[in-house]
Amino acid sequence: MTYIENIFLCIVSPLLVAALCMGRRQLRFFLFCIVGMGVCLLSAYINTFLAAVCRADALAATAEIAPVVEEMMKLLPLVFYLLVFEPEGNKIKAAAITVALAFATFENVCYLIQNGADRFSFIFFRGFGTGAMHVLCGLIVGGGLAYTWQRTWLKVAGTCGLLCAAITFHATYNLLIAYGGTVQYIAYAMPVLLVAAVRLSAFRLSQRK
Repeated sequence: MTYIENIFLCIVSPLLVAALCMGRRQLRFFLFCIVGMGVCLLSAYINTFLAAVCRADALAATAEIAPVVEEMMKLLPLVFYLLVFEPEGNKIKAAAITVALAFATFENVCYLIQNGADRFSFIFFRGFGTGAMHVLCGLIVGGGLAYTWQRTWLKVAGTCGLLCAAITFHATYNLLIAYGGTVQYIAYAMPVLLVAAVRLSAFRLSQRK
């Protein structure tokens, strides 16, 4: 049995100390890191509970339950942040990416502890693939929220649409991973290439301006 709550405490403890030492400017970053790992922990509990209640097999839990639960859990702190603090667009995007990054980091650490870290090539591809997938979902949601929440009539519909887009991408990724073989490695490469394409497009647009 892996006691993920103990792993959570060990990782979060130095982040809390750093947050107290770094001042108010960096406090937001550390808080969203802690929140991202916290929602990952809660997602693991909820995934396990729903899989048991629905009597889902491994494929159903991976492709149907996990994407919905995890993307909803990552969205909740962002909606709270938007409702309470009403941040600017660039801060929304940064918060979404930070939550997604922390979520992916904690998920990868738990995976390593449960399955071992002896297969370097597999761990290398999985680390980059899963991390890029969560970050890309964060980009989709964060960038979209920065736009939709500036328009009152788009807030609810836009948020639901962004959540569905992130869930669909996440579910597709998990489904390809579950297939195994060569398809699995293609799935690991897909979000990395998409993130690279997004960054390249953003760079080209900034150069034109």
